[in-house]
Formats: sequence, C-alpha cells, structure tokens
Amino acid sequence: MLVITDTETPPFPDERTVVTIGAYDGLHLGHQAVIAQVRALAAERGARSGVVTFNRHPATIVRPESAPKLLTDHDQRLELLEATGVDVAVVLPFDEAQSQEAPLAFVERVLVRCLRTECVVVGDDFHFGRNREGNVALLRQVGGTYGFDVEPLALVDRADGVDEPVSSTAIRRALAGGNVTLATAMLGRPFEARGVVVQGDQRGRLLGFPTANVEVPNRVCLPADGVYAGWYERPDGGAHPCAINLGRRPTFYEHADSSLLEAHLIDFDGDLYGEAAKVRFAHFLRSERKFDGIDALVEQLKHDIEHARDLLR
Repeated sequence: MLVITDTETPPFPDERTVVTIGAYDGLHLGHQAVIAQVRALAAERGARSGVVTFNRHPATIVRPESAPKLLTDHDQRLELLEATGVDVAVVLPFDEAQSQEAPLAFVERVLVRCLRTECVVVGDDFHFGRNREGNVALLRQVGGTYGFDVEPLALVDRADGVDEPVSSTAIRRALAGGNVTLATAMLGRPFEARGVVVQGDQRGRLLGFPTANVEVPNRVCLPADGVYAGWYERPDGGAHPCAINLGRRPTFYEHADSSLLEAHLIDFDGDLYGEAAKVRFAHFLRSERKFDGIDALVEQLKHDIEHARDLLR
C-alpha cells in the first residue's frame, strides 16, 4: 500500500481511483465492508482503490472537549488498512485550517486533482468539510460536474441480536462495560492496546507473578478495569498467552491516580523492559476488587492465571 501525505502529487497520474473517506478509527467490520466495496468496484472498473483519512481524529480539533479515545493508534490503523489490500492511503494532516476547508474545495483538491476519482464509496450518513456541510447529496451534485459516481452504503448490522449498527461508538461502549467479546465481534479481531513496557513497583514479582507494565498513551481507549485473558505480542512477532490486570490495584492503594495495564505472560521468563508491546484482550475474567490480604490475593491470581490458560489453550 502506498501512503501519501502530499495531495499536490497524484499517486497514479494516468489512472482513475475508487475511493472512500473517513477517520477509520478501529477499522471495524463496517469499515471493512466499505473498503471491500471500494476494492470490488475498482477491480470492476479497472481503477485503483484508495482510502482518504487523517493523521488524527477530526474530533480532537473540532470538539476537543468530547473527542473520543482512539481504538487504534496511527501506526496500527495504517497496518490494518494495508491488510485490506487497498492501493493507496491518503493521510491528510487535520488541523484548524483543514477543519475550515469548504466541502467543494476538499473535493477539488483531493478527489479531483490528486486522485482523479472515478467513484466515491461512503456510508449513507457521511458528512465532511467545514461544519459538516458536505454530504452524499453534495458529493453526487459535484460528481456530476467532475465525472465521478457516488455509492452510499448502509451501516453494517450485527447478525447475533445486537440492535445497533457496528460503529466505533458501539465498540467503545462495549469496552467501557468490559465486554471484550462483543468488541471482538464488531472489530473482527480482538481489541489491541499498544505501549512500551516500563519499570513498575515490582509487586507482581514479589508475589511470584511478574508482570509487564505496559504504558499505553492516554489518547487510546482501554476496556473497563478488570482481569482479562489475552495475548501479549513481542516485537519479534511472538505471541504469548497472558493474564491481564487493568486497574488501580485497590489491595495496595487506597486512591490511585490512574489505571495500569499489567500483563503476566504465562510460562514465560525473560526481560521485557523497554520493548514495544501489543496486548490483545480475548476474554473478561472478573472485575477488579480489593482483597483482605496478600494470601487471598495470591490465591485469586493463581486461579486467574489457570482460568486464562484454559481459555487460551
């Protein structure tokens, strides 16, 4: 996949492009359905396939007080886009100036001059440009002038009884309730948090259960505090089953400032400090709670690890 940030130089000067536009945070099943349609239409029309997205979530500029936590960081989003097989990702810097760009100016700059667009595929509720003034109707109108079609798609519904379309908002809601199984179903893969392993207070090691303390950027969404079974992927690509504690450790601290993500790699002994970690949440085991003493906590940790081992086997 070609990644470009400069719209002044067309990536495929002699070819047309079928394209979709959006933040694509999470790249969930709904997003994947849109991109699959983009690729199918591109193949049918002998064109290239493309995604226009942004280097940050637009909400961080237009409504920073209520901007959502991210389901995927920038690097992960590009990896997921590449895995779809799309030909090009146009990553636009989103700042105050970009937020004030008129819809027509955006279309002319990005869709017409840069991508020589043949067709635009977006959700039927798509809005873009200054004050969300652009929509599917406007795209169709402008497309008639510049020679591109518009294919709106309905949002993807779940097939297992969930009464709402798949969306990044619905996934965040599932994670907020600790329902990583539902989040997995909507994402099409386990939810993954990324960060660097940092030095902790080594309480886990003293208790006989060493953990990797993964420092996740504050802008990234995390599941509810609790204990989970999942997978820890190291930089070499090796994935290890793990028991994950996400929380404020109330047995030791009366009032912690923030939650910590700690992963105990099952049947593993090695130095993880300083490495980039990918932690995937597969199963919710239990809520976080305060124990009466160290012995009670140790017994529960043994149970959690065996439970995680059984689920991940």
